[in-house]
Amino acid sequence: MNRADRLANLTLFIAAVAAWAGLAYVTVSLDPTGNAGVLLAGALLLGGAISATLAPLFWLGVFVRNRRIAYRADWWRAARRAVLVGLVVIIFVLLRGQQALSLPLAVFVVAMAVLVELTLSLRR
Repeated sequence: MNRADRLANLTLFIAAVAAWAGLAYVTVSLDPTGNAGVLLAGALLLGGAISATLAPLFWLGVFVRNRRIAYRADWWRAARRAVLVGLVVIIFVLLRGQQALSLPLAVFVVAMAVLVELTLSLRR
């Protein structure tokens, strides 16, 4: 792990802390009932916080699995997977806020995210 990787991990964790703090403020001080803007802000903050938290963790997991060897595309792959998880969370929060979330729809959203990841991972 070189200096750039350490700096990227630290930057993403700092961004995650900031996003979690923003989410805490929105959750505690604003009421999303009947206000679509607050619901959207909360969903985006939650998705961003989860993505910023998971990206360095995904990268570190692959780094450890590869016996402490960092390959060139590992950061892009970790970022892509974290963004997919964040998008699924955003969709779930928005659907739940509109009382439209159901089990078949949730399974469909997760299956589509898995399909996108498999398609992009097996593209070699």
